[in-house]
Amino acid sequence: MNKKLLNYSDYLKLEDILNSQKLKSAERGTPAHDEMLFIVIHQVYELWFKQIIHELDSVLVTFNKQSVLEPDVSLAVSRLNRIIEIQKILIDQVRILETMTAMDFLEFRDDLFPSSGFQSTQFRLLENKLGLLRDARINYGGKDYKASILEKEKQDVERSESESSLFQLLENWLERTPFLSFEGFDFWDQYSEAVRSMLRNEENVIRNNPNYSESEVEYHLKEHERAVSSFEAMIDPIEHEKLIDSGKKRLSHKATQAALLIFLYREEPILHSPFNFLSRLMDVDELFTTWRQRHALMVRRMIGGKIGTGGSSGHAYLKSTADRHKVFAELADLSTFFIPRSALPALPDHIKQNLGYHFKS
Repeated sequence: MNKKLLNYSDYLKLEDILNSQKLKSAERGTPAHDEMLFIVIHQVYELWFKQIIHELDSVLVTFNKQSVLEPDVSLAVSRLNRIIEIQKILIDQVRILETMTAMDFLEFRDDLFPSSGFQSTQFRLLENKLGLLRDARINYGGKDYKASILEKEKQDVERSESESSLFQLLENWLERTPFLSFEGFDFWDQYSEAVRSMLRNEENVIRNNPNYSESEVEYHLKEHERAVSSFEAMIDPIEHEKLIDSGKKRLSHKATQAALLIFLYREEPILHSPFNFLSRLMDVDELFTTWRQRHALMVRRMIGGKIGTGGSSGHAYLKSTADRHKVFAELADLSTFFIPRSALPALPDHIKQNLGYHFKS
C-alpha cells in the first residue's frame, strides 16, 4: 500500500481551525479589528477546556476503581498538575483580552447578543465533573443553567450531573483510608484529646494573661468559646451530620477524619502522594476562583454596570460565581483544625513502620 506522508497542516487540521474565525461585524460591512482577538481568545479557551476535561476524565477513571494503588494516586497528581498549568494560562489570557479597550469592544458588542460564555457546554461539563452541585449554582436569569445550552449538547451535560464527580470519588476514597484505627492506637480519639488539651491551655493563657484588662479577657474568652464550639462540632460525628443536613458541610465525617490525618501526618512516606493529591485539588479550586475573579474584573472594566450579552447581571453575576462556585473549599477549611506538630499524638513504632517504607535484606 502507498501510504500518504503525514503533513503538519493536515494532521492539525489547520485549514479548519484557521478559517473558523468569522467576524459578525464584517457581515454588516464594518469589520471591527478587535473582534478577531475576541474570537481567537474564546476559541483557545474552549480548546484548553477540552484538554482539562481529557485530563480530568483520566483521574475520574482512576478513582472510580475499588482499589486505588499508590502509583495511581501519583499519576492523578501529575494529571492535576497539568490542569493547574493550563489554568494559569487561562488566567494569563485575560491580560491579552484586556489589550482591547472598552471602546474597541463596543464596536462589535451588539453583534454578540444573545450569545454568552455562560453557554459554554464544556465549562458546564467541567464544573459537573469536578462536583459542583446543581443546587449550589448561582441562578442565571431565573432559569435552569442548562436552558442556555444548545439542545444537541444538553444530553451530555445531564449525564454529567448523574455520573460520579471527582468530589464524590474523593469522598469514597478517603472513607476507605485504612490508617484511621490501628491496634492500640485510635487516631480520632488521640487527636480529639490533643485538641481539647491545647484548647484548655489556651483558655488558661487568656485567663492568666497579666496584660489583659477584664474586658479584654472577656472578649478573648468569647472568641475562644467559638473556637471550642467549632472543634467540638467537627470532632462529634452527630454534630457534623447536622452541619451536612443544613448544607453548611458536604464532606462526610469519616472522609473529613481521613483528610485531616493525611494533612497532619503528611511527612509519613506513604501519605506523601495522598497529601499532594489533596493539595492539587485545592489548587484547582483556587485557580478557577482566581480565573472567575479576574474575568469579573475584566468585564467590569469593559462594560461597567451593563448587563452581559447573554442577559446576566454581568460583573455582579461573575463575582458571585467566584465566591460560591467552589468544590473543595472544605479541604482548605481543614487548616482551621490543624495543631502544632509538637502537639500531635505520637505514632507508635509499629504504626510508623506501616506508614513508611522498610526493606529487609
